[in-house]
Amino acid sequence: MAETRLLERLTASDLFLLLWDDYGWSTDIGGLAILDGASLLDEDGGVRLDAVLRHLEPRVRSVPRFRQLLYRPRFGLGWPLWIDAPSFDLAEHIRVHAIAAPGDQNQLLRTCQRLARRPFDSARPLWELWLLPGLPDRQVGAFLKLHHVLADGPAAMAAFGALLDRTADAPVEGAPPWTPAPTPSTGELLRDNLRRRRHELTLGWSGLVHPSRTLRLARRTLPAWREVLTEKPAPRTSLNHPVGSERRLTIVRGRLDPIKHVAHLHHATVNDVVLTAVAGGLRQLLASRGEDVRGLVQRAMVTISHHEARPGEAQGNTPGWMMVPLPVGEPDPVRRLTSIAAETSARKSRARPEAGSGIFRFVACQRIWYRLFPRQRSVNLVVSNVPGPPMQLYLAGAPLLEVFPLLPPMGNLTLVVAALSYAGQLNLTAAADQDSCPDVEVFARGLRSALDDLERPILGSETGVRAGVAESVPTPNAPPTPRVSSR
Repeated sequence: MAETRLLERLTASDLFLLLWDDYGWSTDIGGLAILDGASLLDEDGGVRLDAVLRHLEPRVRSVPRFRQLLYRPRFGLGWPLWIDAPSFDLAEHIRVHAIAAPGDQNQLLRTCQRLARRPFDSARPLWELWLLPGLPDRQVGAFLKLHHVLADGPAAMAAFGALLDRTADAPVEGAPPWTPAPTPSTGELLRDNLRRRRHELTLGWSGLVHPSRTLRLARRTLPAWREVLTEKPAPRTSLNHPVGSERRLTIVRGRLDPIKHVAHLHHATVNDVVLTAVAGGLRQLLASRGEDVRGLVQRAMVTISHHEARPGEAQGNTPGWMMVPLPVGEPDPVRRLTSIAAETSARKSRARPEAGSGIFRFVACQRIWYRLFPRQRSVNLVVSNVPGPPMQLYLAGAPLLEVFPLLPPMGNLTLVVAALSYAGQLNLTAAADQDSCPDVEVFARGLRSALDDLERPILGSETGVRAGVAESVPTPNAPPTPRVSSR
């Protein structure tokens, strides 16, 4: 008798993200890296694409999702699942898009915005890597784009890490042979679906048979759900309007060590400092729009992932969240940090529902929730902070000079902020709805100013000129010294 194949179904958390597509909101995530392109470019400034493909092909094969398709079986055969693509051509996923001269930072970000709008071809694996030559000093942008159903932030970082090397002269090996597994038959899908339904019924019966255990589990996660469902609604501000398909990006450069020193000085975490700076950016943005910020508190959904990601291994979504009140009305950044640190410390002790839990399954299947989301009042914005690699990395022999994360606005969340550490840097990206938040640069300047205010007592007057909201892509000097950090 043939061995039963284990089929990789989407989890409830994955399905929750997949259904956004039906309502016109892109859930594509990714990152923008700036490379030293000296080894990537020919004399005319063109990318040596064949060499890049030869270098990356064996590394891509180590990430199963990069060569799999999303397959939606017909009704009665279960949830969508991952299947191997019948054929896979790396050249369809790693492409070149030249940036018109002079190739400044604004043009680079606009190019990423245009590429982010392009829908994926569902007949291919749901990821792309765009190499973007045309920057000054023979630098090259690298824009990695993935559908969110493929990975959350840490999983995306792990997938990208599988393409990277720790040295510039890493050996180029031949791509191992790969034979795609056949698409599951109708019988396999039906048997797998019935097996999963039986398992769910068994779990449900176990919950009824052991009600005290079920109540204990529910009681543990109730405070976390109360943050979303029963706390005071988020205040009405101009941050919450239904978003369109056009987005605007801006980036803020930072250094990790000064932020760690600020966190240590005030018995806080790096993430607390990031949230404090975000609150400062919101204060400046809303005040510039003529809104009264006195006493204003905004609600941020801080994303949490349960991945312990290793390059090439993490996949899918294991989401969690923490609702954090941001005291935008507090003008003093130190008092703002103290308040946020106290809130996050108390909320971190609460048990968070696991991905794929019963409530996740319920919400994922209720389409009415998606229609109501553009009018939600639970949260004003989303903030994500992903720890990245502490050492310098290389893509096909080219040093990664900087890396910036990218998340999309959706629903009525017109502003999404993502932070990522890499090789001594802590860089942030603000992605905003073009129509509702065309002034996102005001937010970025306020965020940078808040960081400077917190760091100035530690670094002195050098802080203000060290890193800022740059108008063009800088040419870094020596690579930053790697440091292992605790977040």
